[in-house]
Amino acid sequence: MHSSDSAKCLGSKSLAICCLLLHIFLFLQPAVSQTQSSQRYLPNMDNNSNNERLQQILKGSGAGSGVTQLNWPQPPKATIPDVKTELAKLNNTFVYQNAWPANNVKLGAVTAVSFDKAGNVVIFHRVDRIWGQTTFDNRNQYQEKYRGPIRESTILALEPATGKVQYDWGKNFFYMPHGLTVDPEDNVWLTDVAMHQVFKFPPRGGDGKPLLTLGEAFQPGSGLKFCKPTSVAVLDNGDFFVADGYCNARILKYSRSGERILSWGQNTFSGISYDVAPPNYFAIPHALTLVPELQLLCAADRENGRVQCFSSSNGTFHSQYHSQLIGDRLFSMAYTPAAGGQLVIVNGPTAELGIHPEHYNEVHGFVLSMRSKQLVSKFGPNNLEFQNPHDVAVTIDGNEIYVAELNPMRIHKFVHRSLAKPMSLSATKDSSAVSQAVGEAEAPSETVHHPSGKAILVASLMLLFAGSTFALALLFARRRKRGCLPFGARSRRHAWEKNEGFKLGGLLDRDRNGFEKLDQQASDEEQETKTLASAQFA
Repeated sequence: MHSSDSAKCLGSKSLAICCLLLHIFLFLQPAVSQTQSSQRYLPNMDNNSNNERLQQILKGSGAGSGVTQLNWPQPPKATIPDVKTELAKLNNTFVYQNAWPANNVKLGAVTAVSFDKAGNVVIFHRVDRIWGQTTFDNRNQYQEKYRGPIRESTILALEPATGKVQYDWGKNFFYMPHGLTVDPEDNVWLTDVAMHQVFKFPPRGGDGKPLLTLGEAFQPGSGLKFCKPTSVAVLDNGDFFVADGYCNARILKYSRSGERILSWGQNTFSGISYDVAPPNYFAIPHALTLVPELQLLCAADRENGRVQCFSSSNGTFHSQYHSQLIGDRLFSMAYTPAAGGQLVIVNGPTAELGIHPEHYNEVHGFVLSMRSKQLVSKFGPNNLEFQNPHDVAVTIDGNEIYVAELNPMRIHKFVHRSLAKPMSLSATKDSSAVSQAVGEAEAPSETVHHPSGKAILVASLMLLFAGSTFALALLFARRRKRGCLPFGARSRRHAWEKNEGFKLGGLLDRDRNGFEKLDQQASDEEQETKTLASAQFA
């Protein structure tokens, strides 16, 4: 009997030591990276299926006789052993501000972001409109004109510190907002893909009437017309550029008064995907930005996954920037002179456009050095991925980044970690979730802010600590019943054994409100099937 009790005590001692070591081990573990997420793979597609998908994107424009069948030699592509591993190595140099903007700001799909002269963050959003598969016909004619213009304000200016609305305008005018740019004189340039037009408005919208209008309303075309124009960039002297993006795949330069100076660009959409497209060819020039120091105009060549830069004086090709870590789709970029010149880039979810389905893809914001042509960091909501980012803006000093996202329908703010302040764990915002079949890279979801990765880690460790403490307490209670006290100290009594002794039932009956269950649904990540179904248009 004595031998049996000794064996039980010895076994209990060993178990207690193991529990204590596990307890210590949990608190010595480093923070777990939360930058990885599920892969986005695509089904294999034959040539016929690929051409059908191409037609859905272009809706009949630029995919027929107007597209030159291209056959050029492909230079060897640098091989990266593991894209996922290389992405994990990139630093996260920007901190997500999940309490921004203010809770009362309700948005539709946010398509564009810029800054006015006062430093306000100016955004363009679609309110209740969704770009779906039936929004345009095969001739690029808008099919929902009967709905009339959007009745609510489509342009909002947000105070950069708090996110409160400073002013708003743009009611009863736009049908399908896309691009927004505020020029050095505070004029506002906007593109509407449904109207196929480009507009210049006075500062803060003025009286609501445009100072300049280019293109013919609801009439897609080429020459003097546009077909789903995407973006505008304005030089200091008032000359400006238009990306005539979805159908014509060209860039046009105009004088201050709106007279056409030059144009360039050809369409690479020929039903075949090339690893490296030649200069001056575009597969949807989707956004524009200026690099004043080098007198360059840069364009986001969306479906070629690259940035092309040209001379802002004559349109001559200068350079291009691409990384396999960004992938095959690059939606927008913005320039900052910080650190010798950087491009802040947002990519997008993989689309079914003849690309290789084995390519791994993550949707992030990236900072690229124009000097080295290398990525220097990445960023995303709570260091996770975006779903459908559409545009990006960065301050001149490079310390603040704003990302417009189609769905979740919201505007994101990031601050360089050297300037970031701690944010509230429970800051949340709600936004209406809008369903759609297939839209401009939009998918149904619910806009929810999430606790930071560090906060989740701390809460998890607290729960583990409580659990291991409970296990040790239960173990010691059982050993007392056998007369086997901790580590051979048979006569030792612990503080909790005075008076009434340790009562496990009392511990279980205590108020449990000290710990809250973590929200497992708080994620900006959508299911893979939803993201793939929504990534066909942008």
